[in-house]
Amino acid sequence: MPRLVQIQDGNNRRAAVVEEPRVRLLKDFDSVFALANAAIAGGGGLAALIQKHLGDQTLDYDSIYNGNSPWRLMVPLDHPDDPSRTLVTGTGLTHLGSAKDRQAMHIKVQPNAQETMTDSMKMFRWGVEHGCPEPGKIGIAPEWFYKGGGAVLRAANEPLDVPFYADDGGEEAEIAGLYIIGPDGIPRRIGMTQGNEFSDHKFEKRNYLNLAGSKLRTCSIGPELVTDPNFNSVTGETRIERGGKSIWSKEIHTGEAEMCHSLQNIEHHHFKFENHRRPGDVHIHYYGAHSLSFGDGFELEDGDMMVVEYKGYGRPLKNPIRIAEKTAGGLVAAISLA
Repeated sequence: MPRLVQIQDGNNRRAAVVEEPRVRLLKDFDSVFALANAAIAGGGGLAALIQKHLGDQTLDYDSIYNGNSPWRLMVPLDHPDDPSRTLVTGTGLTHLGSAKDRQAMHIKVQPNAQETMTDSMKMFRWGVEHGCPEPGKIGIAPEWFYKGGGAVLRAANEPLDVPFYADDGGEEAEIAGLYIIGPDGIPRRIGMTQGNEFSDHKFEKRNYLNLAGSKLRTCSIGPELVTDPNFNSVTGETRIERGGKSIWSKEIHTGEAEMCHSLQNIEHHHFKFENHRRPGDVHIHYYGAHSLSFGDGFELEDGDMMVVEYKGYGRPLKNPIRIAEKTAGGLVAAISLA
């Protein structure tokens, strides 16, 4: 189960295998994208190709991870030539523990009336009933959202931004699938990685129809790509650190045993669209979150560190939050070419 990282020193970038406490550079490949495409072209497995191209040079992982090296961590998969060829998306209401926060966010209670079931809760229940079909069968479609092209992705240690027009920003600790579409139009899952599917929950809470806009924010993955991880039941922790101390934390669970949609069902309903099977494209797809600090009434402040840590997925993913001043931007106006 090799774990891969991508690192960069100026214009020099390399792909490397994690061999704690060091990383070993691969020969002949400066990106995971190139490595994966070579595996597709050769018709063999990724693990065998990695072993064949292990180099002699190793680097100290601690110094890279802590930002004390000329080498810095990159996202573990990108499209080196064209970030627009990367599609960043996700699936919501997939986890058995996720519906409670969403129901509370969207509930509308009339005076002297009982709590009503939101559309979110209805969709969650459909997933519980029909989201895990038998192998080879098609289940009900999960909630799907778009986050942007590859330009929205941030690596470990890079800040996630709350822009001037946003209401807030908050972590969503998830596992993300990393895919490349082969020349034959068939999606290949390269592996999985930890992710922070950062979103604007206050904006979404105003009205459920704001969900699409609340997702158009920077987000992070990494630092490591796990090529063949356990995705049955994965435990972890998400926490918020302020001034180097943990001020909020929660145990989190993911994997198919913890979800109301199977991985097969999620992948089918993402890749069924012809435009999602363009040869050469990269897909980063978040599988959904178990719980959020926002659901506990916690509000992040500028400089807070968000940490996502799943067992078996390598070193924790850490990103500070950076909040723009409300006066940092104004009206964005289009100019007529008439």
